[in-house]
Amino acid sequence: MDGQMPGAVSVMDGCKSIVNRSRQMDYQQSRAYIRDAEQYGSVLGLANMKELMSRLGNPQDDSRYIHIAGTNGKGSVIAYLYTVLTEAGYHVGRYISPTIYSYRERMEAGGRKVSRDKFAGYITRISNVINEMTAEGLPHPTPFEIETAAAFLFFQEEKCDLVLLEVGMGGDMDATNIIKAPLLAVIVSISPDHQGFLGNTLSEIAEKKAGIIKHGCEAVTVVQQPEVRKVLTDTCNREKVPLHIADRNEARVVEADCFGQKFCYQEETYEISLAGAYQTENAVLALKTLELLENRGLPTTIAQRKQGLKHTCWGGRFTVLGKEPLFIVDGAHNPGAADMLAASIRRYFAGRNIYYIMGVFRDKDYRTVIEKTHSYAGKILTIQTPDNPRALPAEELAETVKEYHSDVEAMKSISAAVDRVYELAAPEDVILAFGSLSFIGELTKIVQNKERIKS
Repeated sequence: MDGQMPGAVSVMDGCKSIVNRSRQMDYQQSRAYIRDAEQYGSVLGLANMKELMSRLGNPQDDSRYIHIAGTNGKGSVIAYLYTVLTEAGYHVGRYISPTIYSYRERMEAGGRKVSRDKFAGYITRISNVINEMTAEGLPHPTPFEIETAAAFLFFQEEKCDLVLLEVGMGGDMDATNIIKAPLLAVIVSISPDHQGFLGNTLSEIAEKKAGIIKHGCEAVTVVQQPEVRKVLTDTCNREKVPLHIADRNEARVVEADCFGQKFCYQEETYEISLAGAYQTENAVLALKTLELLENRGLPTTIAQRKQGLKHTCWGGRFTVLGKEPLFIVDGAHNPGAADMLAASIRRYFAGRNIYYIMGVFRDKDYRTVIEKTHSYAGKILTIQTPDNPRALPAEELAETVKEYHSDVEAMKSISAAVDRVYELAAPEDVILAFGSLSFIGELTKIVQNKERIKS
């Protein structure tokens, strides 16, 4: 005997128990826990994520996935697939980031966001495992790794027929890429973004994105730049994976305005409520993905695809908030998205007087975004995106815009910018708010309140 009473707990064991077990968090505490994880930084690679998931019982292995990577269009393609498959009767999960209107939009199943209580329960369970890891000297997981782990627990509990899994950034080293081979690897349009993390050339960026392509899946993509196409082709050949191309040129737009569009594809006419010159390509990629799912045990009819595409909503992507003046928000925050926004402006608003509200992150290539879009605006108002250390102050953004455009005004807040633009714009004018997705939620609420007062 070492002098300890039978059944007693030593001080050391008691401390270890405290380290290893956290009390049940509520929703706000779980959110704070994730925010606090920012302080620990990150470690390159998937080893820490694999360790975390292993200690949680590898819940990610219990679901089937469509894994979606690329630069612009991931969210729209997921929205189309989610709506079609859910309306067709499948129990589908969806994991996306960032979100605009609600944090819990990150993880949904069957059209319902994860509940506050369930989310807090997942984070409590994850925090207990993290306590064990850090007590052993292992790195603390990042906020995105924690959120992704919670999503896998959620989808396991929901027993989803299929999960639509969006890559956070890149592909090969993304926390979502701990899954085994998905049913389908979907690659949307690839263009320069996150160069500091992904590489300085399209080929380098494409290499990272192509990391989700694994032996045993099929891959589908849109018509890409030649250097991107080569990387995807080489990766598929190496992994012995068939590569399918969804060609936007096979679709013919028959009607289009800022409220939606109709297009013909494979002798069928489809209607979508999402505007933007780029949405036809996203819809065609979704349709090609649905065709490939036929052979994977998840069939849908043409009628279900038509109905689902028509019913798809995806806020913050060339979305109309008001009509007189026309007020549109869009998440154009990188050069590729700026090209798409400029194409939409030319398509819908040629000859119209246009006002901009712009807000960006300082680590984005906002100068190129300005270069591609400034010529269409009569006046540009700049704002600082709220509650984010990456936000570029409105005054700094205004100084850069002034290098390209003579009529620029920095605003003190989003609310002030909305008030000012309504003072300036006539009923027949157009207002475009774009840049970071992070300010669109707050701006949308402000504009909707103004529109209700007007009506």
